[in-house]
Amino acid sequence: QLSEDVERVSENPAEETEGDMEVHEDSSSVILPDGELGTTTPSLRFSKTCLKNVFSVILLFIYLLLMAVAVFLVYQTISDFREKLKHPVMSVTYKEVSLYDAPGIAFYPGKARLLSCKHHYYDHIPPLINPGQPGDIECTTQRINYTDPFTNQTMKYALVVQGPRDVKKRELVFLQFHLNETDQDFSAIDYLLFSSFQEFVSSPEKAKFMKDCESSYSSWKFSGGFRTWVKMSLVKTKEEDGSETVEFKQETSVVNYIDQRTKPRSDQLFFVVFEWKDPFIQTVQDIITANPWNMIALLCGIFLALFKAADFAKLSVKWMIKIRRRHLKRTRQVTNHIS
Repeated sequence: QLSEDVERVSENPAEETEGDMEVHEDSSSVILPDGELGTTTPSLRFSKTCLKNVFSVILLFIYLLLMAVAVFLVYQTISDFREKLKHPVMSVTYKEVSLYDAPGIAFYPGKARLLSCKHHYYDHIPPLINPGQPGDIECTTQRINYTDPFTNQTMKYALVVQGPRDVKKRELVFLQFHLNETDQDFSAIDYLLFSSFQEFVSSPEKAKFMKDCESSYSSWKFSGGFRTWVKMSLVKTKEEDGSETVEFKQETSVVNYIDQRTKPRSDQLFFVVFEWKDPFIQTVQDIITANPWNMIALLCGIFLALFKAADFAKLSVKWMIKIRRRHLKRTRQVTNHIS
Protein backbone atom coordinates (compact mmCIF):
# COMPACT_ATOMS: atom_id res chain seq x y z
CA GLN A 1 0.00 0.00 0.00
CA LEU A 2 2.85 2.37 0.79
CA SER A 3 4.40 1.62 -2.63
CA GLU A 4 1.16 2.44 -4.38
CA ASP A 5 0.81 5.65 -2.41
CA VAL A 6 4.38 6.64 -3.31
CA GLU A 7 3.79 5.97 -7.00
CA ARG A 8 0.55 7.95 -6.91
CA VAL A 9 2.21 10.83 -5.09
CA SER A 10 5.13 10.89 -7.53
CA GLU A 11 2.65 11.08 -10.43
CA ASN A 12 0.52 13.90 -8.90
CA PRO A 13 2.76 16.10 -6.78
CA ALA A 14 0.16 18.92 -6.70
CA GLU A 15 -2.47 16.67 -5.16
CA GLU A 16 0.11 15.48 -2.65
CA THR A 17 0.73 19.10 -1.55
CA GLU A 18 -2.96 19.86 -1.19
CA GLY A 19 -3.57 16.59 0.67
CA ASP A 20 -0.67 17.35 2.91
CA MET A 21 -2.09 20.75 3.76
CA GLU A 22 -5.48 19.20 4.51
CA VAL A 23 -3.88 16.66 6.76
CA HIS A 24 -2.02 19.37 8.65
CA GLU A 25 -5.12 21.44 8.93
CA ASP A 26 -7.33 18.62 10.14
CA SER A 27 -4.74 16.73 12.12
CA SER A 28 -5.84 18.36 15.29
CA SER A 29 -9.45 17.40 14.79
CA VAL A 30 -9.15 13.94 13.19
CA ILE A 31 -8.04 10.98 15.29
CA LEU A 32 -7.24 7.74 13.52
CA PRO A 33 -8.35 4.55 15.23
CA ASP A 34 -5.64 2.37 16.63
CA GLY A 35 -6.80 -0.64 14.63
CA GLU A 36 -6.35 1.01 11.21
CA LEU A 37 -2.59 1.50 11.70
CA GLY A 38 -1.87 -2.11 12.62
CA THR A 39 -4.26 -4.14 10.51
CA THR A 40 -2.08 -4.08 7.29
CA THR A 41 -0.72 -7.64 6.68
CA PRO A 42 2.72 -8.21 4.87
CA SER A 43 2.33 -8.93 1.12
CA LEU A 44 3.16 -12.45 0.01
CA ARG A 45 4.53 -11.21 -3.33
CA PHE A 46 7.92 -9.62 -3.80
CA SER A 47 7.78 -6.12 -5.10
CA LYS A 48 9.19 -5.34 -8.54
CA THR A 49 12.07 -3.43 -7.00
CA CYS A 50 13.12 -6.39 -4.87
CA LEU A 51 12.94 -8.75 -7.82
CA LYS A 52 15.03 -6.38 -9.93
CA ASN A 53 17.62 -6.11 -7.18
CA VAL A 54 17.86 -9.90 -6.79
CA PHE A 55 18.06 -10.36 -10.56
CA SER A 56 20.80 -7.73 -10.81
CA VAL A 57 22.84 -9.40 -8.09
CA ILE A 58 22.52 -12.79 -9.83
CA LEU A 59 23.58 -11.28 -13.15
CA LEU A 60 26.50 -9.56 -11.48
CA PHE A 61 27.75 -12.86 -10.06
CA ILE A 62 27.29 -14.56 -13.45
CA TYR A 63 29.35 -11.90 -15.20
CA LEU A 64 32.03 -12.11 -12.53
CA LEU A 65 32.17 -15.85 -13.16
CA LEU A 66 32.44 -15.23 -16.90
CA MET A 67 35.27 -12.78 -16.28
CA ALA A 68 37.13 -15.39 -14.25
CA VAL A 69 36.65 -17.94 -17.07
CA ALA A 70 37.88 -15.37 -19.62
CA VAL A 71 41.01 -14.68 -17.57
CA PHE A 72 41.69 -18.41 -17.36
CA LEU A 73 41.25 -18.73 -21.13
CA VAL A 74 43.74 -15.92 -21.71
CA TYR A 75 46.30 -17.64 -19.51
CA GLN A 76 45.68 -21.04 -21.14
CA THR A 77 45.89 -19.61 -24.67
CA ILE A 78 49.20 -17.89 -24.02
CA SER A 79 50.61 -21.02 -22.35
CA ASP A 80 49.56 -23.24 -25.26
CA PHE A 81 51.06 -20.82 -27.78
CA ARG A 82 54.40 -20.78 -25.97
CA GLU A 83 54.36 -24.58 -25.73
CA LYS A 84 53.70 -24.98 -29.46
CA LEU A 85 56.53 -22.59 -30.26
CA LYS A 86 58.91 -24.82 -28.31
CA HIS A 87 57.67 -28.07 -29.90
CA PRO A 88 57.08 -27.78 -33.67
CA VAL A 89 55.32 -30.57 -35.52
CA MET A 90 57.03 -32.55 -38.28
CA SER A 91 55.24 -32.21 -41.62
CA VAL A 92 55.78 -34.79 -44.37
CA THR A 93 54.74 -34.12 -47.97
CA TYR A 94 55.20 -36.22 -51.10
CA LYS A 95 55.88 -34.88 -54.59
CA GLU A 96 55.49 -37.19 -57.59
CA VAL A 97 58.03 -36.93 -60.39
CA SER A 98 58.55 -38.77 -63.68
CA LEU A 99 62.33 -38.24 -63.81
CA TYR A 100 64.79 -38.00 -60.98
CA ASP A 101 67.98 -36.05 -61.05
CA ALA A 102 70.44 -38.89 -61.65
CA PRO A 103 72.11 -39.71 -58.31
CA GLY A 104 75.77 -40.46 -57.91
CA ILE A 105 76.88 -43.88 -56.67
CA ALA A 106 80.39 -43.87 -55.26
CA PHE A 107 81.97 -47.34 -54.95
CA TYR A 108 85.10 -48.12 -52.94
CA PRO A 109 86.13 -51.40 -54.59
CA GLY A 110 89.64 -51.63 -53.20
CA LYS A 111 91.30 -54.47 -55.16
CA ALA A 112 88.08 -55.41 -56.92
CA ARG A 113 87.61 -54.53 -60.61
CA LEU A 114 84.51 -53.36 -62.44
CA LEU A 115 83.65 -55.91 -65.15
CA SER A 116 80.40 -54.58 -66.58
CA CYS A 117 77.80 -51.87 -66.03
CA LYS A 118 74.51 -51.50 -67.94
CA HIS A 119 71.18 -49.69 -67.75
CA HIS A 120 68.10 -51.89 -68.03
CA TYR A 121 64.37 -51.07 -68.04
CA TYR A 122 61.20 -52.64 -66.62
CA ASP A 123 63.25 -54.75 -64.19
CA HIS A 124 64.42 -57.01 -67.01
CA ILE A 125 67.99 -58.18 -66.49
CA PRO A 126 69.09 -60.75 -69.08
CA PRO A 127 71.23 -63.64 -67.87
CA LEU A 128 74.99 -63.16 -67.86
CA ILE A 129 76.74 -64.81 -70.82
CA ASN A 130 80.27 -64.85 -69.42
CA PRO A 131 80.15 -64.17 -65.69
CA GLY A 132 83.51 -63.23 -64.29
CA GLN A 133 84.73 -61.96 -67.67
CA PRO A 134 85.02 -58.31 -68.71
CA GLY A 135 81.88 -57.03 -70.46
CA ASP A 136 80.35 -53.81 -71.70
CA ILE A 137 80.55 -50.72 -69.54
CA GLU A 138 77.69 -48.53 -70.75
CA CYS A 139 77.41 -46.37 -67.63
CA THR A 140 78.93 -42.94 -67.17
CA THR A 141 81.77 -43.39 -64.69
CA GLN A 142 84.55 -41.30 -63.21
CA ARG A 143 87.47 -42.27 -61.01
CA ILE A 144 88.82 -40.02 -58.30
CA ASN A 145 91.36 -40.11 -55.49
CA TYR A 146 91.02 -37.98 -52.36
CA THR A 147 92.16 -37.99 -48.75
CA ASP A 148 90.00 -39.48 -46.05
CA PRO A 149 87.96 -36.64 -44.45
CA PHE A 150 88.27 -38.19 -40.98
CA THR A 151 92.01 -38.91 -40.90
CA ASN A 152 93.38 -36.48 -43.55
CA GLN A 153 96.20 -38.98 -44.16
CA THR A 154 94.79 -42.06 -45.89
CA MET A 155 94.19 -41.82 -49.63
CA LYS A 156 90.88 -43.23 -50.85
CA TYR A 157 90.00 -44.42 -54.32
CA ALA A 158 86.39 -44.04 -55.49
CA LEU A 159 84.60 -45.12 -58.65
CA VAL A 160 81.62 -42.81 -59.22
CA VAL A 161 78.79 -44.13 -61.42
CA GLN A 162 75.73 -42.28 -62.70
CA GLY A 163 72.55 -43.75 -61.21
CA PRO A 164 69.09 -44.35 -62.76
CA ARG A 165 66.78 -41.46 -63.73
CA ASP A 166 63.59 -42.68 -65.44
CA VAL A 167 61.33 -43.92 -62.68
CA LYS A 168 58.29 -44.57 -64.92
CA LYS A 169 60.22 -47.01 -67.09
CA ARG A 170 61.67 -48.52 -63.90
CA GLU A 171 65.21 -47.85 -65.04
CA LEU A 172 67.90 -49.70 -63.13
CA VAL A 173 71.67 -49.97 -63.15
CA PHE A 174 73.28 -53.40 -62.98
CA LEU A 175 76.97 -53.69 -62.08
CA GLN A 176 79.36 -56.66 -61.86
CA PHE A 177 82.64 -56.61 -59.94
CA HIS A 178 85.40 -59.17 -59.76
CA LEU A 179 87.89 -59.75 -56.95
CA ASN A 180 90.68 -62.21 -57.75
CA GLU A 181 91.80 -62.97 -54.23
CA THR A 182 91.22 -61.75 -50.75
CA ASP A 183 92.92 -62.28 -47.42
CA GLN A 184 89.67 -62.03 -45.45
CA ASP A 185 87.05 -64.61 -44.52
CA PHE A 186 84.36 -62.49 -46.15
CA SER A 187 84.48 -59.82 -48.82
CA ALA A 188 82.33 -56.71 -49.35
CA ILE A 189 82.40 -53.45 -51.28
CA ASP A 190 81.49 -50.15 -49.67
CA TYR A 191 79.33 -47.58 -51.47
CA LEU A 192 77.53 -44.35 -50.75
CA LEU A 193 74.79 -42.40 -52.53
CA PHE A 194 74.65 -38.66 -53.12
CA SER A 195 71.87 -36.63 -54.66
CA SER A 196 73.25 -35.38 -57.99
CA PHE A 197 75.84 -36.91 -60.31
CA GLN A 198 75.74 -33.74 -62.44
CA GLU A 199 76.82 -31.61 -59.49
CA PHE A 200 79.81 -33.90 -59.06
CA VAL A 201 80.74 -33.63 -62.76
CA SER A 202 80.43 -29.83 -62.82
CA SER A 203 82.23 -29.35 -59.50
CA PRO A 204 85.64 -27.65 -59.95
CA GLU A 205 87.02 -29.46 -56.88
CA LYS A 206 85.84 -33.04 -57.13
CA ALA A 207 88.06 -34.23 -54.28
CA LYS A 208 86.52 -31.70 -51.90
CA PHE A 209 83.07 -32.61 -53.20
CA MET A 210 83.61 -36.28 -52.36
CA LYS A 211 85.04 -35.45 -48.94
CA ASP A 212 81.90 -33.43 -48.16
CA CYS A 213 79.68 -36.27 -49.39
CA GLU A 214 81.45 -38.83 -47.25
CA SER A 215 81.11 -36.55 -44.23
CA SER A 216 77.37 -35.98 -44.85
CA TYR A 217 76.01 -39.29 -46.19
CA SER A 218 75.89 -42.79 -44.76
CA SER A 219 77.75 -45.63 -46.42
CA TRP A 220 76.58 -49.21 -47.01
CA LYS A 221 78.05 -52.54 -48.15
CA PHE A 222 77.13 -55.32 -50.52
CA SER A 223 78.73 -58.75 -50.27
CA GLY A 224 80.40 -61.02 -52.76
CA GLY A 225 78.69 -64.15 -54.07
CA PHE A 226 75.24 -62.55 -53.91
CA ARG A 227 73.02 -60.45 -56.14
CA THR A 228 72.09 -57.39 -54.06
CA TRP A 229 69.03 -55.38 -55.12
CA VAL A 230 68.91 -51.81 -53.78
CA LYS A 231 65.69 -49.78 -54.03
CA MET A 232 66.27 -46.13 -53.25
CA SER A 233 63.95 -43.35 -52.05
CA LEU A 234 64.83 -39.68 -51.70
CA VAL A 235 64.13 -37.62 -48.57
CA LYS A 236 64.57 -33.84 -48.48
CA THR A 237 64.68 -32.11 -45.11
CA LYS A 238 64.16 -28.36 -44.73
CA GLU A 239 66.06 -26.91 -41.78
CA GLU A 240 64.99 -23.96 -39.61
CA ASP A 241 67.50 -21.63 -41.29
CA GLY A 242 65.95 -22.33 -44.72
CA SER A 243 68.65 -24.70 -45.96
CA GLU A 244 67.77 -28.08 -47.45
CA THR A 245 69.52 -31.39 -46.89
CA VAL A 246 69.05 -34.56 -48.94
CA GLU A 247 69.42 -38.14 -47.81
CA PHE A 248 68.60 -41.57 -49.17
CA LYS A 249 66.55 -44.35 -47.69
CA GLN A 250 66.99 -47.78 -49.19
CA GLU A 251 65.51 -51.23 -49.08
CA THR A 252 67.95 -54.02 -49.78
CA SER A 253 67.19 -57.60 -50.80
CA VAL A 254 69.91 -60.21 -51.25
CA VAL A 255 69.68 -63.28 -53.49
CA ASN A 256 72.31 -66.02 -53.57
CA TYR A 257 74.24 -66.25 -56.83
CA ILE A 258 74.76 -69.79 -58.08
CA ASP A 259 78.15 -69.94 -59.78
CA GLN A 260 77.73 -72.17 -62.85
CA ARG A 261 81.21 -71.74 -64.21
CA THR A 262 82.76 -75.00 -65.31
CA LYS A 263 85.94 -74.79 -63.28
CA PRO A 264 85.95 -74.05 -59.57
CA ARG A 265 87.40 -70.61 -59.02
CA SER A 266 88.91 -68.94 -56.00
CA ASP A 267 87.91 -65.46 -57.17
CA GLN A 268 84.85 -63.61 -55.91
CA LEU A 269 82.03 -62.06 -57.96
CA PHE A 270 79.85 -59.11 -56.86
CA PHE A 271 76.49 -58.22 -58.42
CA VAL A 272 74.47 -55.18 -57.43
CA VAL A 273 71.35 -53.50 -58.85
CA PHE A 274 70.20 -49.93 -58.12
CA GLU A 275 66.62 -48.86 -58.77
CA TRP A 276 64.19 -46.19 -57.54
CA LYS A 277 61.57 -47.49 -55.14
CA ASP A 278 58.76 -45.13 -56.20
CA PRO A 279 58.26 -41.79 -58.01
CA PHE A 280 57.64 -39.82 -54.81
CA ILE A 281 60.14 -37.42 -53.28
CA GLN A 282 59.54 -37.11 -49.56
CA THR A 283 59.91 -33.62 -48.09
CA VAL A 284 60.20 -33.24 -44.31
CA GLN A 285 60.00 -29.93 -42.47
CA ASP A 286 59.15 -28.68 -39.01
CA ILE A 287 56.08 -26.44 -38.80
CA ILE A 288 54.65 -24.49 -35.88
CA THR A 289 50.96 -25.24 -35.47
CA ALA A 290 50.38 -22.15 -33.34
CA ASN A 291 48.96 -19.38 -35.53
CA PRO A 292 49.65 -15.94 -34.02
CA TRP A 293 46.69 -14.38 -35.85
CA ASN A 294 44.28 -16.92 -34.37
CA MET A 295 45.67 -16.23 -30.92
CA ILE A 296 45.39 -12.45 -31.40
CA ALA A 297 41.77 -12.80 -32.57
CA LEU A 298 40.95 -15.02 -29.59
CA LEU A 299 42.59 -12.61 -27.14
CA CYS A 300 40.73 -9.66 -28.68
CA GLY A 301 37.43 -11.50 -28.24
CA ILE A 302 38.26 -12.41 -24.65
CA PHE A 303 39.33 -8.85 -23.74
CA LEU A 304 36.19 -7.49 -25.41
CA ALA A 305 34.10 -9.83 -23.26
CA LEU A 306 36.04 -8.70 -20.18
CA PHE A 307 35.43 -5.01 -20.89
CA LYS A 308 31.78 -5.69 -21.64
CA ALA A 309 31.39 -7.61 -18.40
CA ALA A 310 33.14 -4.88 -16.43
CA ASP A 311 30.94 -2.23 -18.05
CA PHE A 312 27.80 -4.21 -17.24
CA ALA A 313 28.93 -4.74 -13.66
CA LYS A 314 29.56 -1.00 -13.26
CA LEU A 315 26.14 -0.10 -14.69
CA SER A 316 24.49 -2.74 -12.51
CA VAL A 317 26.10 -1.31 -9.37
CA LYS A 318 25.09 2.23 -10.36
CA TRP A 319 21.56 1.10 -11.07
CA MET A 320 21.30 -0.70 -7.72
CA ILE A 321 22.57 2.41 -5.90
CA LYS A 322 20.07 4.55 -7.80
CA ILE A 323 17.20 2.18 -6.95
CA ARG A 324 18.28 2.15 -3.31
CA ARG A 325 18.35 5.94 -3.14
CA ARG A 326 14.95 6.18 -4.82
CA HIS A 327 13.55 3.63 -2.41
CA LEU A 328 14.91 5.59 0.60
CA LYS A 329 13.53 8.82 -0.83
CA ARG A 330 10.06 7.31 -1.26
CA THR A 331 10.21 5.86 2.26
CA ARG A 332 10.99 9.31 3.66
CA GLN A 333 8.16 10.84 1.64
CA VAL A 334 5.68 8.25 2.92
CA THR A 335 6.90 8.73 6.48
CA ASN A 336 6.49 12.48 6.18
CA HIS A 337 3.04 12.01 4.62
CA ILE A 338 1.89 9.75 7.48
CA SER A 339 3.32 12.00 10.13
